[in-house]
Amino acid sequence: MEDQRVCEEDLLYAGLHGLTDKEPLNKSQNETCNGLFITDFDGTLLGSDGTLAQRDIKALEFLTRYGVKTAIATGRSLHSFNNSPGVNLPVDYIIFTSGAGVVARSASRLLYQVDISSDVVVETLDFMNDSGFDFMLHHAVPDNHKYLYRRVNRDNTDFETRIGRNREFGKPLNSMPREGFGEAAQFLAIIPQNKGRDALRVVRNELPGLSVIRTTSPLDHKSTWIELFHPGVSKGKTAAWLASELNVDPGNTMAIGNDYNDQDLLEWAAQSFVVENAPGDLKSRFQTVASNNNGGVADAVRRWFL
Repeated sequence: MEDQRVCEEDLLYAGLHGLTDKEPLNKSQNETCNGLFITDFDGTLLGSDGTLAQRDIKALEFLTRYGVKTAIATGRSLHSFNNSPGVNLPVDYIIFTSGAGVVARSASRLLYQVDISSDVVVETLDFMNDSGFDFMLHHAVPDNHKYLYRRVNRDNTDFETRIGRNREFGKPLNSMPREGFGEAAQFLAIIPQNKGRDALRVVRNELPGLSVIRTTSPLDHKSTWIELFHPGVSKGKTAAWLASELNVDPGNTMAIGNDYNDQDLLEWAAQSFVVENAPGDLKSRFQTVASNNNGGVADAVRRWFL
């Protein structure tokens, strides 16, 4: 009961009930509650207007002061995240490219990476070239903001938008050198609205040796992105690796997300939440908190501690 009272008081200090900040927690309090907290970025921590809520930032600061390790698990490449509003957030680790890599923020060093082998890249390219999908092939971590692309359909607006936003890093697939591509972080197929389920079924049947992750497009919020990774890659698997490295009790882990690429992370964590703007089938499975525009992360932190 004493530990619960301390947590409740310090949640108030952290401003998670809308109150003002107090003095940082002392060392003995830091040792009272520890664990690992992981949040998705786009659509969860990042607002729809591309800003971060002060309430959510205070929640992250509270966790850090209380001795909880914090991480962001994002589908973005490290380059993309480092050029986002979240680059200066008070977190300990960045799990990027849906778990293909991890960096420690304190030293900006790469702790973990898993890429698709060159042989599997060649085999997967054979399928992708015959698939009729518009797709991209990304270089190995941490340079996976660079990519080759193959355009098949001229009316795939979401595909064209992504190329336009990252034009300086992309080249047509026919520019690939004779010796081949080498290792790759991922393939990404962009499927127009209402065609995603069928495409996902085909990919999973034809490429059972890869990790296949479905994501709703963060650009038009309608298209389906099908991401192909080394079989050891997912947000949940990499979160489990990080927890093991930190010697965190699996029972003292918490995650929050908003989309299908967060699902295995949410299934892995001992306590899981989705924001109000998540798809209905995820909200039916996991506890729902406020939306990404209304302090959902802070709401989840408060519930976790209380």
